[in-house]
Amino acid sequence: MTQAFNIFLAVFAALFPVVNPLGGAPIFYQMTRGVPPETRAAMARKVAIYGLVLLVGSMLVGSHVLTFFGISLPVLRVAGGLVVTFVGWQLLHQGNSNPERAAAHTIDIAQIEGQSFYPITMPLTVGPGSIATAVALGAQGSIHDSTYAEGAIAAAAALLGLFAVSATIYVAYRYAGDIERVLGQNGTNILVRLFAFILLCIGMQIMWVGISGLIESLPPR
Repeated sequence: MTQAFNIFLAVFAALFPVVNPLGGAPIFYQMTRGVPPETRAAMARKVAIYGLVLLVGSMLVGSHVLTFFGISLPVLRVAGGLVVTFVGWQLLHQGNSNPERAAAHTIDIAQIEGQSFYPITMPLTVGPGSIATAVALGAQGSIHDSTYAEGAIAAAAALLGLFAVSATIYVAYRYAGDIERVLGQNGTNILVRLFAFILLCIGMQIMWVGISGLIESLPPR
């Protein structure tokens, strides 16, 4: 049981700060502003489920998929970081939302719901950093134990860690609407711009880590 708890804690501790659902909640609210609360709650549930599927798939078969297509982790980081940077740039330059502007046009709820997977789940919530971390965790020997019983316990503990991360995504996004009620409209806009800039920096950092890995992989002259 101690080993199972250590695996659960390692998976949750490694992925929670990378996924960062608390930081993504203001951006999620900004992208779903104007939709009914029940629609936002349904989208939060979808994002949590999509995120769980991506993380489980990355942990179980992520390394095999990358190998099959001949994609290295540095290339994944460069491509994913580019997408994260682009989304962060778009959010940073979005106009401030206000009641007059919201009333001036009809909100396309179906279009907003269609963003549940892209870009909200991937790459805003579960991005290249989260996928790379899940792939690395899945490749660790602690999850692939020698005996069947130990392997089953380790896999169950790792899966519980992913479920815990998914649950934090749902809770943070489900109650993202409370942010504006606490901070006010101007405070929410400031917070969204701040996290959009941080998201832009994260994308650049992911790209730089990937580029550095590609440079290190070059054969010496």
